[in-house]
Amino acid sequence: MKAFYMIRLVAFLSLVFCLTFSMSAQHDHAGHDHTGHDHSGHDHAGHDHGTAKAGADDSHEGCGHAHGGEFDVAATAMHHISDANVYSIGPLQIPLPVMLKSDDGWKVGMSSMFHPDLLGHGDGHVAVDKYVLQGGIVKRVQDASFPMGEVKVKGFRHDKKDNSYVCTGDAEYLLDPKSTADGGLFGGGITSFMDFSLTKNVTSMLLVCLFLFWIFRKAAKAYNNQDGVAPKGLQGMLETFVVFIRDEVAIPFVGNKWEKYFGFLLSVFFFILGLNLYGQIPFFGGSNVTGNLSVTLVLALLTFIITTVSGNAHYWKHLLVAPGIPLLVKFIIIPVEIMGMFIKPLTLMLRLFANITAGHIVMVVFIGFIFIFGKSGESVGGALGASVGSALLTMFMMALELIVALVQAFVFTMLTASYFGAATEEVEHH
Repeated sequence: MKAFYMIRLVAFLSLVFCLTFSMSAQHDHAGHDHTGHDHSGHDHAGHDHGTAKAGADDSHEGCGHAHGGEFDVAATAMHHISDANVYSIGPLQIPLPVMLKSDDGWKVGMSSMFHPDLLGHGDGHVAVDKYVLQGGIVKRVQDASFPMGEVKVKGFRHDKKDNSYVCTGDAEYLLDPKSTADGGLFGGGITSFMDFSLTKNVTSMLLVCLFLFWIFRKAAKAYNNQDGVAPKGLQGMLETFVVFIRDEVAIPFVGNKWEKYFGFLLSVFFFILGLNLYGQIPFFGGSNVTGNLSVTLVLALLTFIITTVSGNAHYWKHLLVAPGIPLLVKFIIIPVEIMGMFIKPLTLMLRLFANITAGHIVMVVFIGFIFIFGKSGESVGGALGASVGSALLTMFMMALELIVALVQAFVFTMLTASYFGAATEEVEHH
């Protein structure tokens, strides 16, 4: 138990260290306006994204000028759970490959081409072929007259309408929001460019998948080399999870055909669990992969496809015909059942996303209390007082998030198995 609390304390202190640097960046970066940066967590749908040069907003100082402001805990929280074109470890910004497609063609390289600060907020000092790096996220200048090649960036501005601007010299230009191809479903809509880059979330997924491959490969070799010997160590831990999913999820919920779906159920469980636990490491990227709707959408879509394809005659008859039910009631039951086909994977997607995202946001908000009550360094007493309560609340939430990481992986796997079982259930004859 002592080791457990020591680990949580180290994790908490690491989280405070990382957030202190990144939060203070909003006030200390000379030459940049950080009080209203876009943090990719806002809904940009429906904004007026004209290509004309924009003038200064009445509520802001000149574009690119540093000035103080109240600490925005909401914007900071959204920034720390968002995806980016850099991999952030605390204040350290590690460049990632970028692959951008627009009407001007492809732009391929590293995010270091924008000359971001190695330690800082993730803003680039150079625009390249109309692309800029703001807060670690690639965006594109809308104005067609903006020159190609490299252009020195003075800073960025963000207005009250969630529009972002890049400042070059005495001019400022309106930017597209970050690239999305969801038609506005998750906010943003389709922009003037597409981003196929290796982002922070993608990098985290690859790292977790490689780690899972390594530990399962190691366990498989142990089984081959120690045939008939009781499992121990990593092998014993993995076997506990595998046996649990088999005996408590696959067999009870799927039924006689459980072996057919066992591989998928195990893959989903360990994939979600691995990403959830990886996101608990505050000093190593702070990734929020399973808190990304795009990721949970794909997982839910796979479940939907397998369930639909696996459906037997009994399943479709019950869904589309509703035998044994009065005719008038069928006009209510059948539409509800059909809607349920799509609502089930939707709830899978939203449940995982909401639970993981909420945990990340709450912990960042708790740490933010230190900066709020400390008035960003002006009140040392307020910061010290808030740090005590913040430390206790955050350590409690971090411990709770470990449980949530396991529970959400289990719930997603269990519900997936139940959908498979309903689709393959055979008629019982009495």
